[in-house]
Amino acid sequence: EKRRVAQPSNAYDFGQTVNAVNANKDKAACADLLTITDPKKLPGLLSNKLEGEILLIFIQSLEHYVAGKNPGLVYQHLFYLSKAERFKVVLALLSKNEKEEVQQLFDLLSESQSDQYSLEDLESLKKVYEL
Repeated sequence: EKRRVAQPSNAYDFGQTVNAVNANKDKAACADLLTITDPKKLPGLLSNKLEGEILLIFIQSLEHYVAGKNPGLVYQHLFYLSKAERFKVVLALLSKNEKEEVQQLFDLLSESQSDQYSLEDLESLKKVYEL
């Protein structure tokens, strides 16, 4: 399966790639980007550039392309995403419908089994996402 994105080497490249996939609403490419990106590096790569639109395309891409194959990776991304600068601000600005999309992803994760998280882990992360 061919990757639609190359691995960004720094925050600038990551930002450019995120802006491109977001502009095209290319959730498959965004899922590729998140699959090849180490979740621990996400806060640094995002720097202070996290926006509502970006959070949402991440959530949608993880839900549609990654959760079924690798729920553990999705959990890791959600966990480290919550450590990003501006996360609380962006979260506070989400609409009711957008929050429901985030909830759907958490629901998917709670139905999946992974050795990377327990249901307790998931519940405490949901609180961080104010769900």
